[in-house]
Amino acid sequence: MPRPQKDRIVHRPPLFAEFKPIGTGRGFLEQITMTLDEYEALRLADYEALSQEEAADDMGVSRPTFTRLIEKARFKMADFLINGKVLAIEGGNVHFRNNIIHCQNCGHKFNINISTEINTCPQCGSTNLINLAGGFGHGRCCINSNQKGGRNVQRR
Repeated sequence: MPRPQKDRIVHRPPLFAEFKPIGTGRGFLEQITMTLDEYEALRLADYEALSQEEAADDMGVSRPTFTRLIEKARFKMADFLINGKVLAIEGGNVHFRNNIIHCQNCGHKFNINISTEINTCPQCGSTNLINLAGGFGHGRCCINSNQKGGRNVQRR
């Protein structure tokens, strides 16, 4: 029986969770699913340009685990680009450190700490807000994970 997967730390949820080629209906395209931890590995290595050691530490995983995550993410990204598939970002054993709130009225997006609760948009005062971490099924679990101490304490 395999060992249970350790939760990985993700800095914040992605702004968009699905991508597809234009000009073709979604129903005609095959879907690839990239997990949230694979997305975070791709973000840290290729967007933030961190070394694998730094990125692994940031996610709270070993360097070999990070290497496996980044290899899977890069393969899925190449498959998406080359074969014109739908790319969905979802799932994975993760906890968020931060969150993004999106105001449906004015379109403002703002970053907050995962433990911060916001009910109104600081830009327009609207209460029509979308909690992106909540859209991935996260919230209280991430707050508790970040308060336990050790490697999961908020960094950055």
